[in-house]
Amino acid sequence: EGEGRTMLPTTASKGRGAARSAPPLFGPYLRRIVKWQQMDIEYTFWQMVHLCTSPKVVYQHTKYHKQTKNQWARDDPAFIVILILFLVFATSAYCAAFGESAPHAALTIISVVFVHFLFAGLVLATLCWFLTNSYLREEPNSHVVEQRVEWLYAFDVHCNSFFPAFVILYVLQYFLSPLLIAHGFLPALLSNLLFMVAISYYHYLNFLGYDVLPFLDRTTFFLYPIGLVIILSPLMILIGFNPTRYFLSLYFRSLVLSGKSEPQKSSDHIWCLWKAISERLLNGVHFGANLFIYVLFPLI
Repeated sequence: EGEGRTMLPTTASKGRGAARSAPPLFGPYLRRIVKWQQMDIEYTFWQMVHLCTSPKVVYQHTKYHKQTKNQWARDDPAFIVILILFLVFATSAYCAAFGESAPHAALTIISVVFVHFLFAGLVLATLCWFLTNSYLREEPNSHVVEQRVEWLYAFDVHCNSFFPAFVILYVLQYFLSPLLIAHGFLPALLSNLLFMVAISYYHYLNFLGYDVLPFLDRTTFFLYPIGLVIILSPLMILIGFNPTRYFLSLYFRSLVLSGKSEPQKSSDHIWCLWKAISERLLNGVHFGANLFIYVLFPLI
C-alpha cells in the first residue's frame, strides 16, 4: 500500500520530492551550447514558425515538456543560438545596406546582440520572474507543493516573445526601410503601426507564456502594456514621430539624418523608393541564402 501511494503524482510528498530532485538547469544548458549535434534544430524552427502563427500551440507543448522533463524551461539552447545567428545576419544586412565600415558594422552587431537582445532580455526576464513569484502566485494549500517560476523559463518567455518582434522590426522593416525613413506623414504612420503591432504582440506572447503556468493568478497583468501602446501610438503619429528613423539614426546617423534631399517629382520619388526596396529584397535573399548554406544547412 505504501508503495502504491508513491506512484500517485498528485500527492504532496511526490511534488516535494520532484521539486528537490529537479535537475540543475544552467549546467547542462550551457554545455549544450557548444554541442550542435545535441540541439534539436528542426523543433526550434517549428517553434519559431508557430510563435508567429499559432503561439498557443507552442505553449501547449511547454506543458508536455513539463510533464516529461519536470521543468518548464527549455533544456535545449538551440532557440537562443539560432535567434542570435538571425540577429547577426539581419544586422549585417542593415550595415551593408547603409554602407557602414567594417569596424562600425562589428560594433553595431555586438550592440544589437549583447545589449538589445541579451542584456535587455536578462533585465526583462528578471523583472517578470520577480513579479510573478512575488505577486502573481496563487496561495498553495497544505496538499499542494509550492511552485515558483524558473528564471530560465522567464528568459525563454522573453525569447519566444522577441522572435515575432524580430521578424517585424528587423526583417520586415529592413525591406520597407526606404519608405519608412522618408519624411512625411505616411512613413511616420506606417512606422508607428509596425512598432505598435510588434510591441503589442510581444506583450501578448508574454501573457501566454505566464498564463500557461497553473500556479499563477492575475496573469492579465501582462496585457496592460498593450493598452498603453494603443493609446500612445496615435499621439506619436499626430506629432510626426517616426520610430524607424529615430532608432536607425542611433546607428546610421550619417545616412538617415542626411535624408533631406532636394525635392523630387512624385514619379521620380516613387521610382527611387521602388528601386531601393528592390535592392533590399535582393540583399535579403542574398543574406538569407548565405545564412542557410553556410550556417543552418550543416546543422540540419
